[in-house]
Amino acid sequence: MASFCTQGAAARLRVDAHDAHPATAHNGHFARPRPAVSPSQIIVLATPVFLLLIAIECVVGWRRGRNTYRLDDALSSIGLGMLSQVSAVFTPLLKIGIYTAVHSRFALLPDTGFWTTLPGWLLALLAYDFLYYWNHRLGHTVAVFWAAHVVHHQSQDYNLSTALRQPSSYPLLGWVFYLPLALAGVPPLVFVVVGLIDLLYQFWIHTEQIGSLGRFDRWFASPSNHRVHHAVNDRYVDKNYGGILMLWDHLFGSFEPEDPREPCVYGTRHPLNSWDPVWANAEVYGALAQDAWRAQRWRDKLRVWLKPPGWRPADVAARCPRPAFDIDTLGRYAPPMPRAVAVFATLQFSALLGGVAAFLWQADTAPLAHNLAWFTVLLAGVWSLGAVLQGRIGRGEVLLIVCAALSMATATVDATAAHRLFKPLTMLIALAIVARAPAQPGRAWLLAALAASLVGDVCLMLDGLFIPGLVAFLLAHIAYTGRLRLDAPWLASRRALWAVAAVGLGVYAVLWTGGLPADLRAPVAVYVGALGLMAAQAMGRATVRGDRAAWMVAGGAACFMVSDALLALNRFVTPLPASDLWVLGSYGAAQCLLVMGLLRGSR
Repeated sequence: MASFCTQGAAARLRVDAHDAHPATAHNGHFARPRPAVSPSQIIVLATPVFLLLIAIECVVGWRRGRNTYRLDDALSSIGLGMLSQVSAVFTPLLKIGIYTAVHSRFALLPDTGFWTTLPGWLLALLAYDFLYYWNHRLGHTVAVFWAAHVVHHQSQDYNLSTALRQPSSYPLLGWVFYLPLALAGVPPLVFVVVGLIDLLYQFWIHTEQIGSLGRFDRWFASPSNHRVHHAVNDRYVDKNYGGILMLWDHLFGSFEPEDPREPCVYGTRHPLNSWDPVWANAEVYGALAQDAWRAQRWRDKLRVWLKPPGWRPADVAARCPRPAFDIDTLGRYAPPMPRAVAVFATLQFSALLGGVAAFLWQADTAPLAHNLAWFTVLLAGVWSLGAVLQGRIGRGEVLLIVCAALSMATATVDATAAHRLFKPLTMLIALAIVARAPAQPGRAWLLAALAASLVGDVCLMLDGLFIPGLVAFLLAHIAYTGRLRLDAPWLASRRALWAVAAVGLGVYAVLWTGGLPADLRAPVAVYVGALGLMAAQAMGRATVRGDRAAWMVAGGAACFMVSDALLALNRFVTPLPASDLWVLGSYGAAQCLLVMGLLRGSR
């Protein structure tokens, strides 16, 4: 359960000796000195070391004829680690913040020098390892904690990349286990350092290339006994929780040695069978929420979250049975991956790695809006990487999604030149995707919609061309409506029509009373009508067709309404904070969903 991410153990605490105290006096005032290197930057500097060790393990495995790596699985695992680390940028208060607050107010031994002596450091590390054991054990025996921790166990391979496979939701609850250290008076700096030591130690034990180490295996976490921990065999499951020491497992009855006669089978008892990083983090939470919703008794709705993983209320299990676990039928998830996709995914991963490094290097000092913008880009990149590896989307669609995200991000951070490149490029990519797709009914309508959108994008980037931009997008909505009419009745859902009309009239009323110029009232009314007609047709079409592609199109239409409403409110009523983030983010989502949904719906 170790990673360069360290599950947010650093949690944005700046590593500086002065951080052992809340503040330092300077000229009669309290001020915190600025360190030369932040925890995020330390992670960036350490990452090449981990990648080098992974490369060495690959070479050793190939030379021995015991390769334990698959490209798609390794990229998925490291991608989840990257997502975990960039997500941790937004949760600093959930570990170090709360820890520091508890330490400053309730510590039993505050402001003593003991914890920075060698015995103090060793005692803090021992105590941390003890608390880690219980954190880790409850992560396997309490469903809500397992929902976060499961990400680390989903890989059916076992190698150093598995160590980097980390959850993004861990900071939500994991911090509570370490509060006893704060109460004992362990300074935040000492807490962070011993946490890093404990977790980084575990990196090397995620390998099959190191066999038994004799007596070492009995008392320390090692590759042998950690392989047991990752196995789903009946004999091995839920064993060997220790981070550094196996002492705790011996004391509390959870130690199990590896038996060469029973090879470890890795993964989870309910395989993920996906490279989707969002689904990897959400799958168990979703299953628990579903069971809680289905349970008839309120007591069971709560117990679903607190019982061991796999427990289900009797009524839910009877109505919605799940197949029993059978290790003999457990297959390895291995969707086909053409060589061209492998090359493309490797290049995309390399770009993502550089993007994550750049993000983390500046994240601790960047404005929140900028971090949110770049996080969206990285999330889009990691998600699309998993989707292309899985064969769910094509390489052109990856470029479309990432380019749309970059268009939003470059506008948010005021990178004007880059924005003027990525915004029209997004539509050019969309046009190329549609043009290269097999001939289908309505392709001309879709190409016309995208071409008009391209013209509208260019106009709205330039001063004084708002009306031409409005006209261009009006034509785009008419063209989209023409395409949507080809395979569905007109306005098939009256409920959708009335809902869209209510939203459109409400937004227009706010604009009318909030400052919309008189000469724009009629053009904007016509535009709102065209947009509403397109959205109502898309939603009605989805109710008739009922397939996933149709609902993607409906979602795209809804995103278009959100984007245009925010754009109008920002322009005519009141400036919105980080307006480009929300306006262009929803606009990019709209165009991606419309294009991808319409292409899939025509197959």
